[in-house]
Amino acid sequence: MEYKNVTFEKEGNIGYVTMNRPDVLNALNSETFYELSDVFTNIEKDEKLRVIIVTGEGRAFVAGADIAELAALSQLEARDFSQLGQMVFNKIENLRIPVIAAVNGFALGGGCEFALSCDIRWASEKAKFGQPEVSLGVTPGFAGTQRIARICGPAIAKELILSGNVIDAKRALEIGLVTNVLLPDKLLEEVKGLAKKIASQGPVSVRLAKKAINKGYDSSFETGSCYESEVFGLCFSHPESKEGLAAFLEKRKPDWDKANK
Repeated sequence: MEYKNVTFEKEGNIGYVTMNRPDVLNALNSETFYELSDVFTNIEKDEKLRVIIVTGEGRAFVAGADIAELAALSQLEARDFSQLGQMVFNKIENLRIPVIAAVNGFALGGGCEFALSCDIRWASEKAKFGQPEVSLGVTPGFAGTQRIARICGPAIAKELILSGNVIDAKRALEIGLVTNVLLPDKLLEEVKGLAKKIASQGPVSVRLAKKAINKGYDSSFETGSCYESEVFGLCFSHPESKEGLAAFLEKRKPDWDKANK
């Protein structure tokens, strides 16, 4: 599939997805969602990739859904558009490898929901976050009502969504929407450093740990803990654990590629 609105590049075992509609602040339309779906389907199949970084071209990460497309939707079309966006963001959230959002600018509406579907969110000091849909007479449609409540708590979710307020990166850090705020010219460099650190760990154990966190997130503590025990035991069926433990005892770096042949 040829991409018009998204670019994808690989650098070793790290992949870079860049939203590339800077003339409309990387707004999300149906075409962009289909491109993103195809990109992440291909990423899922690429066994060499270990981490993905998502960012935006220009002044925005993603400024929201494409209002021109929204304005023309019927009730059924709006529902379908919402479900399309949720499908794509669920695909990102449940990707077998970690996804880091490098939020370089505006992350509003669908852009905030996009960032929330990523595993880790680091932001530029210039980043802005919000769910201003109520100012347009609509609600969030790409699971913003659900993910903000789960990540930041229901009170914060209601404050942001019901007011439509736009917050800066400092406030986003305070409420746990992001976990790091960096100088604009250092953002990608620092995110790349984090990605390399994650990519240097046991790839199978990283995937299983992400899955255990996601699984437990929507389960009871007891259910999540039981799943963790299963995942922990599963690690010992794979050569990766033998290599990692042996490397520690032998005071050397593990050879993950050898263990995963």
